Amino acid sequence: MAEMTGAKAVVEAFSKEGVEYVFGLPGGACLPLYDALYDAKFKVILVRHEQGAVHMAEGYARATGKPGVVVVTSGPGATNTVTGIADAYMDSIPLVVVTGQVKSFLIGNDAFQEADVTGITRPITKHNYLVKNVLDLPRVLKEAFWLASHGRPGPVLVDFPSDVSLAKFDFHYPETVNIRGFKPVLQGHPGQIKKAAKLIAESKRPVVYTGGGVIISGASKELIEFVEKTKAPCTNTLMGLGGVPGTHPQFMGMLGMHGTVYANRAVHESDLLIAVGARFDDRVTGDLTKFAPKAKVIHMDVDPSAISKNIKVDVPIVGDVKQILAELNKIVKPVDTAAWFAEIEQWKKESPLRYKDDDKEIRPQYAIQKLCEILGGDAIVTTDVGQHQMWAAQYYKLNGPNQFLTSGGLGTMGYGFPAAIGAQFAFPKKTVVCISGDGSIQMNIQEMATAVVNKLPVKIAIINNNYLGMVRQWQEAFYNHRYSSSEMSGNPDFVKLAEAYGGCGQRVVKKEDVEKAIHWSKTITDRPCVLDFIVREEENVFPMIPSGKSFEEIMDMA
Repeated sequence: MAEMTGAKAVVEAFSKEGVEYVFGLPGGACLPLYDALYDAKFKVILVRHEQGAVHMAEGYARATGKPGVVVVTSGPGATNTVTGIADAYMDSIPLVVVTGQVKSFLIGNDAFQEADVTGITRPITKHNYLVKNVLDLPRVLKEAFWLASHGRPGPVLVDFPSDVSLAKFDFHYPETVNIRGFKPVLQGHPGQIKKAAKLIAESKRPVVYTGGGVIISGASKELIEFVEKTKAPCTNTLMGLGGVPGTHPQFMGMLGMHGTVYANRAVHESDLLIAVGARFDDRVTGDLTKFAPKAKVIHMDVDPSAISKNIKVDVPIVGDVKQILAELNKIVKPVDTAAWFAEIEQWKKESPLRYKDDDKEIRPQYAIQKLCEILGGDAIVTTDVGQHQMWAAQYYKLNGPNQFLTSGGLGTMGYGFPAAIGAQFAFPKKTVVCISGDGSIQMNIQEMATAVVNKLPVKIAIINNNYLGMVRQWQEAFYNHRYSSSEMSGNPDFVKLAEAYGGCGQRVVKKEDVEKAIHWSKTITDRPCVLDFIVREEENVFPMIPSGKSFEEIMDMA
């Protein structure tokens, strides 16, 4: 035991939890904590906006699998984290967010920079705490890190009044956690696993459908073994990309609204759908009454509330998907899928993933394909949200998990660039590229300063079509080309903006200059680099299943 302040205790707890980086921005209510952080052995990263801090922590967490950590002040500092926390909650990202708070005896008095952050974030956190007694602090912090990363991961918030941060006590950090009512089931039920194996053996047209749970649980190796043993075709959700390599012969590409025609058709025609760490969200299923109408469903997930939430399941298996797959792999038998794959190959020939290419304008798909070719399938790729996100999911082929970092559930514009910064901190020697749009990049462009100060060589590829691209596409398709508030007039010169911060960049207008510009970006190793690709303005993302519709109404290129 050692006597210390509450603020010092937080720093000690961070050290014991193996924290490498804390992302945040100081203010009055958290100054005692920032003073204690001054002597920390881990790195404290000053951001330019608290939303950027949370997205950086998300990027770090998703690239490493370890909880990301954020420290901000009270009031507006805390409320600025809300979008990032909601994003992490929707995508099951482990975070510990410590928010400064006014003195405990002032709570409820509308004190300067007071906000009821625990009340505000209750619906979007896995759990949150308001610490009023410094003696509770070690237990709370131990629980916060444990909760964030066990079971279905998520963000945990600790609201920390400034008087508690100054109070002294004898610090002892607990070694274990015992939370009544929260005992995640990790081992799948053996009887259910046997039922699943039996259904697989009886199937003729199986499809393996995997989501972000595979990435979170570190189950990519077990998934590949399962796919290869069963000989079943595999498709990923947006969050599951990288669970199976993009070049794997059994991989059909992404499923859902902007997934490949053949992946969606295979699910539609399947007799068995094997869902692994996925939640059957609306962007995958569309019309629930017409989704996989001929298929029996096996669903594996660590979160029991996700099973049969949207789709009736025939064989539910609650547990960690890594452990479930490992057990299944011991007993599962190959399925004769030769005829099934022949059908799928025919659908690929009839409706391949494609776009119209020409020599006059840069097509966004072409730019992303060249990014993949030159930067490689081992890069960490982050995206913002919109058309560029879908093109990246379709055309950037990744070799493994924890490499495709995107905002799936909440769809947060402004996520991609700070997430790339967080990933680059985690892996300073890896290539990290943020694929963004001219709308999204401006949401957190101020974090260019964070990247410059820390000499991070993040590549920022802007797919610049002078529109809020996905909004414009929907307005074209469903609102008779009435482009209401979607044209991005007044965009800055992104290269000059990067240079003003101390970064660098190139504006790429001609198709013939695309490869040269990407190769040039690889030579930049000490600062962020913008590639501003001026692409065809009215290019659309295909295929597309309109919202709420079924595969039968899929829209593809003419």
